[in-house]
Amino acid sequence: MKFKKEIAVFTAMVTAVSVAACGNTKTNDTDKNTKDNTTETASETTQIEGTVTIAAAASLEKVFNDELIPMFNEMYPDVTVEGTYDSSGKLQTQIEEGADVDVFFSAATKQMDALKDEGMMEDDSIVDLLENKIVLIVPGGEEGYSKFEDIVNAQPVAIGDPESVPAGQYGKEALTNLNLWDQVEGKLSLGTNVTEVLNWVAASSAQAGIVYATDAASMPDQVDVVAEAPEGSCTKVIYPVGMLKNSKNPEAAKALIAFLQTDQASKVFEDAGFTIVE
Repeated sequence: MKFKKEIAVFTAMVTAVSVAACGNTKTNDTDKNTKDNTTETASETTQIEGTVTIAAAASLEKVFNDELIPMFNEMYPDVTVEGTYDSSGKLQTQIEEGADVDVFFSAATKQMDALKDEGMMEDDSIVDLLENKIVLIVPGGEEGYSKFEDIVNAQPVAIGDPESVPAGQYGKEALTNLNLWDQVEGKLSLGTNVTEVLNWVAASSAQAGIVYATDAASMPDQVDVVAEAPEGSCTKVIYPVGMLKNSKNPEAAKALIAFLQTDQASKVFEDAGFTIVE
């Protein structure tokens, strides 16, 4: 009987040890799974590599080169971002002609919608991200201008070519709705993009010009903002971004578009004068 009692005690002890061991194994497995998941997430980030090309409106060049691309590279050190910047209309044409582009960031919905209708964009990737304003500017210190309508007193007047430059399209729309277009049409200097218009006014090659508020903010010592285009005189200036269907690096393209929607990127855009579209 004593032997049986000792066997029972031994069996109970083995059972207790086994249960404890199983419990420890489960805990270790959980820790291992958590570690594996963390490693996998980090691995997914580091595995994104190669080159991603973004075709973006000229008004976005400074903010990308100075801040956004370096910030993105801190997150994805193995990805090289190549940017090409020009009027959205020119970029649209280049994409239609086969330019190697992964991400398109337009200064107007018109160009994005055209590429979407042509079946060139990943529809689900398109996001209306930013809003800008149209403003009348003059060379720094220039007197005699206090409202948008004073543009009729300037000569020459610089705007982006309405055929291809969204800022010029918005400008023409505002001037037409304000019944000013006929008075300034004969003294216009048409820029190939909004940056060119800004530089003309900053150098006093043009007595006045129409640009985005963010462009004017980039040269506060060289140009003065007279006024914003009156509310209702032109459609909202919306900047959409999206991925091309023929992107050669879709993972990097998706990562870049996602990054542009983060709080960190939003702060950079807002500091530059953009408004985030809600």
